[in-house]
Amino acid sequence: MSVLREAASPLYEKVKVYVLAEIEKGAWASNDRLPSENQLVQSLGVSRMTINRALRELTIEGVLVRVQGVGTFVAAPRPRSALLEIANIAAEISARGHVHRAEVLALDRFVPASDILASFEFSNPRVVLHSLVLHFEDGRPVQLEERFVNPDLVPDYDRQDFTAMTTYDYLQGVTPLTELEHVISAIAADTVSAGHLGIAPGEPCLLLHRRTWTGPTVATVNRLTYAGKRYSLGSRYSLETRP
Repeated sequence: MSVLREAASPLYEKVKVYVLAEIEKGAWASNDRLPSENQLVQSLGVSRMTINRALRELTIEGVLVRVQGVGTFVAAPRPRSALLEIANIAAEISARGHVHRAEVLALDRFVPASDILASFEFSNPRVVLHSLVLHFEDGRPVQLEERFVNPDLVPDYDRQDFTAMTTYDYLQGVTPLTELEHVISAIAADTVSAGHLGIAPGEPCLLLHRRTWTGPTVATVNRLTYAGKRYSLGSRYSLETRP
């Protein structure tokens, strides 16, 4: 017997309420993959058609992201306000009177992992553009910048020289930024990032997850790792109200 049959509303609406409740209480976090439709059929005791309609409607509402052949994921929340201003690290370093240099470690295209596909809100697995750039301040590595870029918006991204121009400057010139999302985490450096940043594995780092939008379309998904002992993040905002 279905666990959803007590209320009078349609079954697909009850499934939607159930999914939203699981997300609200943290059982499924942003970018987590939901159980398969077959698993939900068995656990909730309703038809696959009912499950499919509920998940389809939640996808249309922006709660879920469905990636064909991979599964259904909890969508990352759309940004309400920026925690930090989007910034050009080269300009920041120059403003301090220091010398910036960039080393391109990777510039390629491939089908990324399912969490990146979900962050792009793609409905099917597909190729994205990718860069991995190490930024130096006066010869010391301070930021490991990894970007995944939507090829529909920036088709020539992997043909650029990002030692002569930053990825930030290039993207600002080719696709207008209309929304952004920042999530900051404190992490311990893994072996790979520690090697690039010239620190010991396990040392503290700041990880800035950033997504940007051009209109309704996700333009970039970014992971910026900073050596904690060499960098800090902050912003100053005016709270003045204007007519």
